[in-house]
Amino acid sequence: MNVVWIFILYHSVLGVRCTTEDNLPNFVLIMVDDLGIGDLGCYGNTTIRTPNIDKLANEGMKLNHHIAASPLCTPSRAAFMTGRYPVRSGMASTGRIGVFIIAAASGGLPTEELTFAKLAKQNGYSTGFIGKWHLGLNCERRDDFCHHPLNHGFDYFYGITMTNLRDCSPQHGTVFCKASEFKLIVPTLVLIILLHFVGLVTVPRMLLQLLALLVTISVIVFALFVFTFPYFNCFLMRNHQIIEQPFAAENLTQKMTNEAINFIQRNRKQPFLLVFSFVQVHTALFASKAFRGKSNHGLYGDAVEEVDWGVGQIINKLDALGISGKTLVYFTSDQGAHLEEISSQGDVYGGSNGIFKGGKSTNWEGGIRVPGLLMWKGVIQEGMQSDEPTSNMDIYPTVVSLAGLKVPSDRVIDGQNLMPLLQGKTKRSEHEFLFHYCNSYLNAVRWHPRESNSVWKAFFFTPNFYPSDSDLCLDTHVCFCMGTYVTIHDPPLLFDLSKDPSEKNPLTPATEPQFYSVLDVIQEAVVNHSRTLSDVPNQLSVNNIIWKPWLQPCCSSLTNLCVCAKDQETATSEKDTELK
Repeated sequence: MNVVWIFILYHSVLGVRCTTEDNLPNFVLIMVDDLGIGDLGCYGNTTIRTPNIDKLANEGMKLNHHIAASPLCTPSRAAFMTGRYPVRSGMASTGRIGVFIIAAASGGLPTEELTFAKLAKQNGYSTGFIGKWHLGLNCERRDDFCHHPLNHGFDYFYGITMTNLRDCSPQHGTVFCKASEFKLIVPTLVLIILLHFVGLVTVPRMLLQLLALLVTISVIVFALFVFTFPYFNCFLMRNHQIIEQPFAAENLTQKMTNEAINFIQRNRKQPFLLVFSFVQVHTALFASKAFRGKSNHGLYGDAVEEVDWGVGQIINKLDALGISGKTLVYFTSDQGAHLEEISSQGDVYGGSNGIFKGGKSTNWEGGIRVPGLLMWKGVIQEGMQSDEPTSNMDIYPTVVSLAGLKVPSDRVIDGQNLMPLLQGKTKRSEHEFLFHYCNSYLNAVRWHPRESNSVWKAFFFTPNFYPSDSDLCLDTHVCFCMGTYVTIHDPPLLFDLSKDPSEKNPLTPATEPQFYSVLDVIQEAVVNHSRTLSDVPNQLSVNNIIWKPWLQPCCSSLTNLCVCAKDQETATSEKDTELK
């Protein structure tokens, strides 16, 4: 008996797993880019066909109050991978630009961060990442790969390290005209020159020449940037090798789906963790020939339905291999739909956030309320739903715990293990407070009192929409977090999401007797939360996001604009999936 107790104590203290490898579950974690919660049938959409995604909801649990830790790609993905608010890892910007837009930049997810993949490898997992990474690439040399997926716990990578901006595809235009000051500076300089020549203003000759030179240089530099962007930033990699630069988008989802299925096939006899991060439905929108023109919502709907096909292929593969009963499948979006994605012809290229206000880049519910679907046959009861607040950071402790490991104790982990909620052992979320950052600025706080069904949400500032009567920031393409782009609220705006999920009617002391007492609790939570933060290097500082020529990834040479198409040469030989 004493020996048994010693054995139990030993494993309890040291965290060594007693379970055999056969009892470890697999993980398939699926993230779509910019997908709105209102785009899926299981969340109320009746016009876009998503039967495979809906199957995850029907045969598992649907989280109705699932929150992305950030309304922008880079910080949201950092939080997902680490279980920590992005401000803790330096993946939250102090400036206007909140994501990486240049491949030859030095910022990225710090190597000190422990992703769930890095931990899972410690217990024998085979790990793969397929799709969009967007968490950096290199630090000091173009081949140090310090921020690369393979340096963060993944054995295999097939995908893009950046994002799929409009500039990555011909005929889609450039995103930089609206998002930059170029649209203001150059026209202003040109106007001054024209007013001089018509005699309405007088500009000294030397100043006039300087203005003309500035206009010329600005136009040339901007034109070069836009022209070269696809060649320098839009490339496809397999592990450390660039195999296509720039990548061709049309069949990208089919290729990535095949890669995902082949990874599952190769690792079917051992525990594996696969992250499949769809490049769709971020613009530039694309869809393969089999899906183009087939939906009722234009190219955006086509892309969503192709994503659904890819999800179906993965589910079918798990069923065919007989491993659905030992595989946890998670499906989400990195943030809400990008409502400002409207083409120059007026075509809406963004999705639907349902009843929720705002969209991508804002902490209104439309920017952070995302799909949350989890299926594990035989473990999670079919057809379950939960209205409790949960976060994409919760996947981290859930995966780590199920993988037979302990959550790191040397750092703050903000996610909570979802399994008690998923298995019905509790009806309450472990999150009493969730903190919502706009870049590195604390924007809002969500409070779900322990003994109440209310979910209070307080905004310290909100974006200034343009047009003002809309939920859009059409003048800048995304809503910014600082300066003249926001309105500060004192006292904070307060909503009860349990009664007003669309955030239409801010409460006042006259309409809510608990107004000040609720804000007092929230302010105290902010103080306590702030004490847990520490100073870390800002990975999205100007120095870390600017182009550094010595870091430029290139499969040929800079003089040849880094053009190559090696994907066919290095493609895997397994062809076990066909388009259905």
